[in-house]
Amino acid sequence: MVASAPQHTVHGLESSQAELKRQIIAIAHELHERGWVANHDGNVTVRLSADRLLCTPTALSKRVLHEADLIVVDGQNQVVQGGRKPFSELALHRAVYAARGDVRAVVHSHAPKATALAVAGIAIEPRMLAEAVVSLGAQVPLLPYAFPNGADQVAQVKAAAVDFDVVTLGNHGVLAWGDDVEQAFLRAELVEHLAGIQLLALQLGRVNTVPDADLERLLAARAKAGLGPIGRAKRS
Repeated sequence: MVASAPQHTVHGLESSQAELKRQIIAIAHELHERGWVANHDGNVTVRLSADRLLCTPTALSKRVLHEADLIVVDGQNQVVQGGRKPFSELALHRAVYAARGDVRAVVHSHAPKATALAVAGIAIEPRMLAEAVVSLGAQVPLLPYAFPNGADQVAQVKAAAVDFDVVTLGNHGVLAWGDDVEQAFLRAELVEHLAGIQLLALQLGRVNTVPDADLERLLAARAKAGLGPIGRAKRS
């Protein structure tokens, strides 16, 4: 393995910037292939250090994105590496990173089913499936509409990030985060999968959830897996 790129360490995790770029490009292409983004929609970031982020740029389709198109921004969101411009929603990603020192990657998409529910004012219900409770917790918050990237929306995201790993945004889409780009993507994927199930269940007339009596056991399994606020506390 060629280790020519500089090494970055965040909370004990080490990856070369070259490998991180490959990961971002793979996820960006996947977002487009799945129809979760269109035009210039969606964005992906990875935290390189306390304030520097490796990012997808603005005004470029995820379909044609290449590693050379990625940029690095500093704490003031000024480009310090790369020739393209940063996207306008960086403040939402910064809000997550500010709330959660363990988070290393954030993925934003307009996945159609989850976004449709958000447009309709309906929150995703992870309690439909026991496995989803273990992966995402008992709730996926639907944050009310706020002007994109405005102070209210940033504050909402920062508050939600303390306890949750993914949210849907009113009239906006899905924002997910994790230890790496893959985990953030998988959380967004699960939310879209749940949205599809929920939409079908709504058409059939009702959405049943796992019994409340089982919820505590499922959340205990989530914590044992190192997930959620309790699980993260045990890992640190």
